[in-house]
Amino acid sequence: MLNFNRYALLVLISLTGGCASFSDKALPPAAEPAKAKPAISKPPAVSAPAVTPAIPRATAPAPTAPTDSQSRSLVLKLLPAKLKDKDGWADDLQSAFKALQIPPSIENYCATVAIIEQESSFQANPPIPGLPAIVRREIEQRRVKYSIPQSVVDWILSTTSRDGRSYQQRLNTLKTEKQLSDLTEEIVASIPAGKKLFSNYNPVRTGGPMQVSVEFAESHARARPYPYPVNSNLRNEVFTRRGGIYFGSAILLDYPAPYDEMIYRFADFNAGRYSSRNAAFQRALSQLSGTPLAPDGDLLRYKNGNIAPESSATQRALLAISTTLQMSEAEIQRDLRLEKLSTFSRTLLYTRLFALADRSGIQPRVVMPQINLKSPKFQRKLTTKWFATRVQTRYQRCLRQR
Repeated sequence: MLNFNRYALLVLISLTGGCASFSDKALPPAAEPAKAKPAISKPPAVSAPAVTPAIPRATAPAPTAPTDSQSRSLVLKLLPAKLKDKDGWADDLQSAFKALQIPPSIENYCATVAIIEQESSFQANPPIPGLPAIVRREIEQRRVKYSIPQSVVDWILSTTSRDGRSYQQRLNTLKTEKQLSDLTEEIVASIPAGKKLFSNYNPVRTGGPMQVSVEFAESHARARPYPYPVNSNLRNEVFTRRGGIYFGSAILLDYPAPYDEMIYRFADFNAGRYSSRNAAFQRALSQLSGTPLAPDGDLLRYKNGNIAPESSATQRALLAISTTLQMSEAEIQRDLRLEKLSTFSRTLLYTRLFALADRSGIQPRVVMPQINLKSPKFQRKLTTKWFATRVQTRYQRCLRQR
């Protein structure tokens, strides 16, 4: 029989979302079917016209990859001068890039450094200002929503936790997402069969120096072996410096993106892989169909990371011009399911839509996703564009240190 006090507390805390990054977006796939180098793509060089007779000349040797020593010197140069344990940060950056086979270029290192600086100011487990107040506020909102008497909440929070303090005392001293995550995990573990019944009830969904999704880390580790010893579970690894950098670098750089500018990877990091490409698809579709669409980068509707049965506005707009596209509903649905993969840009749907767009003078293949960011942690209105622009500024500053 479940202990009612702890079961009710679990429900309350799991509903808070005090540090959660709740989203209806699908998680990026842990790995693409074919491995592609994540360096920024560049336009192909234009071949020079043939000249007869040709004058033989020596060909320039292909650039060689930097040695480990050269890579380390570069990383140490790019990291903040007064960073605590600079050597440790450099070790974890190098190790992550090597494990993921990401080219150790200044562009790629600076991209990762810029995200770390933006998300945590180089703290493996960054503190959240006013976290106890955030959690209490969220609990109160849900207490009212679910008509839970205040006396029940007070009684529950007075329960003694594993370290001898009450849950209320633990809540009052919360400083980091890791502490809130640990508290929730302790409550789950204290309930008979709790880990089985409430395995997804932890409200902390992101964490670590790059604010990585725990769910992404778990799916990535299933697709590719995690290169370090696991301390208890992968959730804990996300909150470590090495784990956070490894999984964060994977989300940011370990996929083939059709972008000439790194800012769109930063937007994807915030909004989901290929959101910048998909937002351009939505904008072109909106202009062709005459249907107002929010260019948020999600072509389908998602619930808990899975495709929802309800049609999205993008789907409905595509069906409205299906005759012009010369595609059936089944064919459109088939191609839309690839929206989170690089292969979507090679589908019949994508190529036909942009063929129409080209004839209408609609050129962009990539645009900034228009998304308002929502979290109890935010004190003002923030957007994906704001995030990407802030990271881009840090990235450009890092590049100047070459």
